Amino acid sequence: ILRDEIKAEREIEKAKAENEKELEKFGKLLERAVSLAEQAKGEELEKLNSQINLLKNQLEEAKEKEKKISMAQQTKAGYVYVISNIGSFGDNVFKIGMTRRLEPQERIDELGDASVPFAFDVHALIWHENAPELERNLHAAFERYRVNKINLRKEFFKVSLVAIENEARKVKADIVFRRDAEAKEYRQGLLME
Repeated sequence: ILRDEIKAEREIEKAKAENEKELEKFGKLLERAVSLAEQAKGEELEKLNSQINLLKNQLEEAKEKEKKISMAQQTKAGYVYVISNIGSFGDNVFKIGMTRRLEPQERIDELGDASVPFAFDVHALIWHENAPELERNLHAAFERYRVNKINLRKEFFKVSLVAIENEARKVKADIVFRRDAEAKEYRQGLLME
């Protein structure tokens, strides 16, 4: 947990520096485009206006990212993920975990390293201002479905994805769940057999 926290802090600092550069770059490009547009006419003006709109969108995205970075610096903001690995654990076994990393897929990729034969499939990435609380609530809701009842750090549950989705939507309604598991390598292996 401590290693993950340190890695998350480094990632946040790096992302913050990169985002500040992007904000500055897009700001300068936008100023320049607006300045050129004031003197342009006709087709050139249309082209510059299109570029201005694109730069405004990119600047807004960078500002949104800045907000997420700021939230991630607070210890509770992060992602709760719902993942499965049919080839390793079978159907209807899901890991419900949490990470503060800005790129949650990195954490999921780490989980699917050499310790399991197949990569994990992502069913949901839920950004939440209080990710530890959301994770705790989901774990509590499915406690009786916990696969390992001795080691509570093993966050696997044998339960339907629909049940997880319904419980998560009680807290945050706009979650997108991917219901099917690609399980690409596992399915290819079955076809080869």
